[in-house]
Amino acid sequence: MIAETAARLRQNIQKVIVGKDEIINLALIAMLCEGHILLEDVPGTGKTTLAKTIAASLGCTFGRVQFTPDLLPSDVTGIYYYNQKAQEFEFRPGPVFAQIVLADEINRATPRTQSALLEAMQERQVTVDIATHSLPRPFLVLATQNPVELEGTFPLPEAQLDRFLLKVALGYPSADEESDILLRFERRDPLDSLEKMVEPEEILAMQTAVRQIRVETSVRHYIVNVCRATRDHDDIELGASPRATMALYRACQALAAVNGRGFVIPDDVKQMAPHVLTHRLIVNPQTRLRGRSPEQVIAEVVATVPVPVEDGAGDW
Repeated sequence: MIAETAARLRQNIQKVIVGKDEIINLALIAMLCEGHILLEDVPGTGKTTLAKTIAASLGCTFGRVQFTPDLLPSDVTGIYYYNQKAQEFEFRPGPVFAQIVLADEINRATPRTQSALLEAMQERQVTVDIATHSLPRPFLVLATQNPVELEGTFPLPEAQLDRFLLKVALGYPSADEESDILLRFERRDPLDSLEKMVEPEEILAMQTAVRQIRVETSVRHYIVNVCRATRDHDDIELGASPRATMALYRACQALAAVNGRGFVIPDDVKQMAPHVLTHRLIVNPQTRLRGRSPEQVIAEVVATVPVPVEDGAGDW
């Protein structure tokens, strides 16, 4: 059921987004894990369009926050105000009270405002004054940031980055894809007529089903060993947290489900590790001076950890 639904969602998103099959698959995996996505790339590569297309396809309520340096935490979470007619304080929810939240240009807001999303992203709730309010489910944050402009921006702290399940770079389209984009948007915006493919209740059911995907003990140990290897690597100053280990575990389950399998294989771990772990690491300054990127370090870590081997009975 999950593989068929994922195929329908992928087909619907591709009515707007040209190419980017892997990016769309990663977005579906994040949705199945109820994880959050950080879309990072230069302006004009379709980050916001992808986020709006995903929201339209999922049939969920949608909220958008344009992050700016003068944005306040209460602009995101909501406020209590005094209703003179009712003679009492009432809560006015902020845009975070939606099932899909687009945090556009998140690194333009101050750290104080960025941190307003921490509780929402981890615990699916918001505390304003002394009251805690639950957020609607499913809850997914799609944040965008531009890695090129540094002036007037505030880099996301490690605690915030650790709460994103995946960090995805869209990249420039090929020449053929860019030509297809011109044709597709020539007369109208296909996003205006995009139909929803699933209901929120179906998404919640799929998220529950993904957790039933089987992970053999040897594969589970492989996931743990990959994450622990990042903590002992000479090029890494800060390795993957236990939260990252849990994220990789669930992302592998979701990948197996999207591919129509009821079990996780080591190749799932190899495929998901760069997307789940890279943005959570801090490589040391000497490594950066040598021109090595976190992606290269993660590839080296994954290559050095022994892979479980399938026995004759089909188990790992």
